[in-house]
Amino acid sequence: MATETAPYGEWHSPIDGADVARKQVGLAFPVIDAAGVWWQESRPEEGGRIAVVRQGPDGTRTKHELLPMPWNARTRVHEYGGKSYLPLPDGFVFANFADQRLYRYAGSGAPEPLTPAPDEETADRFADFVVSPGGDEVWCVRERHGAGARITRAIVAVPLDGSGADDPAAIRVLVSGSDFYAYPAPSPDGTRLAWICWDHPRMPWDGTELRVAALDGAGPASDKAQQQLLMGCETESVLAPVWRDDRSLYVISDRSGWWNLYVADLLAFPRALCPRDEEFAGPLWQLGLRPYAVLGDGRLAVAHGTGETRLGVLDPDSGRLTDLDLSYQVFVSGVSAAGQTIATIAGGPAVPTTVISVEVPSSGGNPQVRELSRSADSLPDPAYLPVPRAARLTGPSGSVVHAIVYPPANPAFRGPEGERPPYIVWVHGGPTSQVVPRLDLEKAYFTSRGIGIIDVNYGGSSGYGRAYRERLRGQWGIVDVADAMTAALALAEAGEADGKRLGIRGGSAGGWTALAAVTSGVGVLGGPNGSREGGSASSSPGGPIPPDPPGGGTTPPSPPGTTVCSPRRRPTSAWPTCVGSRSTRTTSSRATWTG
Repeated sequence: MATETAPYGEWHSPIDGADVARKQVGLAFPVIDAAGVWWQESRPEEGGRIAVVRQGPDGTRTKHELLPMPWNARTRVHEYGGKSYLPLPDGFVFANFADQRLYRYAGSGAPEPLTPAPDEETADRFADFVVSPGGDEVWCVRERHGAGARITRAIVAVPLDGSGADDPAAIRVLVSGSDFYAYPAPSPDGTRLAWICWDHPRMPWDGTELRVAALDGAGPASDKAQQQLLMGCETESVLAPVWRDDRSLYVISDRSGWWNLYVADLLAFPRALCPRDEEFAGPLWQLGLRPYAVLGDGRLAVAHGTGETRLGVLDPDSGRLTDLDLSYQVFVSGVSAAGQTIATIAGGPAVPTTVISVEVPSSGGNPQVRELSRSADSLPDPAYLPVPRAARLTGPSGSVVHAIVYPPANPAFRGPEGERPPYIVWVHGGPTSQVVPRLDLEKAYFTSRGIGIIDVNYGGSSGYGRAYRERLRGQWGIVDVADAMTAALALAEAGEADGKRLGIRGGSAGGWTALAAVTSGVGVLGGPNGSREGGSASSSPGGPIPPDPPGGGTTPPSPPGTTVCSPRRRPTSAWPTCVGSRSTRTTSSRATWTG
């Protein structure tokens, strides 16, 4: 193909606005059982309806549509929702978007309601489902909205016989008393229930608790004297308990500064399984996400890493972690396992999000991978897709800034000699979200036209440990803006971007950061290389990076001629220790904020 010279930003591209607007099918929350692999599909062509899909165990890629239109399996608990279905031996349970009731569907006829219809006084929502030990109920989180009343939440038992649809008293409350709940988990022998809980104003990445109560039939465990606190406190985030046996659980905690796996025993102190400066989980934005799963041979299937993720197998007895040799760079939306088969969702910079199953040999050997469904059936020529690279930058306060650079890519064009491309800083929402190098046609729309993108995981992002996440505490609108500035200026000063043609965009929390940057953070770039006076930000491709200071570091300097309103500074204190549990982990001093 002949290459034409044209100004950056004016290259012709086969990726048009229709390709971007068409969007891809959203794939989420895989579950594997004897019937096959299940998942949720969010479909743009059906108005965003969420369907429940299953691929049978016959080895084919045939998908079975399990939920007919207009039914929409979407829960609104916490408004962010989450996993909205639960497989059963003879069908499945799902939360319907229109009325938020739970329904049971056997595959034919009309779904049968399990919970009462909403009225003017009470409207309930449900999420985070698990089958009861007896198999006759669904245990889940209920969120109750009352007319003019405070929203309350509890873990409840919903009968599968449908009696709760007409008789609200048939729905039993198992646990109440906390503001938020997640991960209800009955013990294998059915005598205990474990769960995660936390109270306002904390977020689940700030501080949660792992609690256990006996199931003695005496009524709801609403008094904390009835509950055993195993791990967690206001400054420790614990997630995703799974019973190991009748007296101990696997659980994820960030007591070390990173979300790592532990064994929490009812009669002993917690034990770390594989201590690493890596994340084995992410922030709990949606209920029902399972970051690991137990294989048939007792090992754990885990998605882990710093920045990017890898799928591995962890031996809980030896602590040995073995990564599986797979061609994917990104693993999202949880892990499920049945026997030696893992179900998860994977992708990469040139591979669309894909539901896969991975057969893991018990005694070594190569894993067998099957692709079950892709988020997009057709893609542009890979030559028009950007090849991302991870960047570690040094900000004005000496802190690390993580980012992903997407250079312009078009096989038919090159830029004029001596000209540098414009770049757009992308700022994710959350602010505790994280960007990873996955296929995104919206990015390719720009990069194939000669406009580069730098996607910034600013301080406050997940994926790099608790200290990095907490850099934003009390500094929202300052640290994130400074990190976005760092990203743009580093490219300009390295000669990779035109410092006079830099933009910024973001949505949700990222939209706030973008607006703060253009109104009070960036200032006017000057000089022949687009660098600002009075400070710099430089790329650090290989040298040592100064660590982030506990508690968020110092406020970065403002560009000349700008004024930034700083929040009231709070003194840095010793990292407090969790009290009232078996935790001995210490974390950074906390400040209340909401995202």
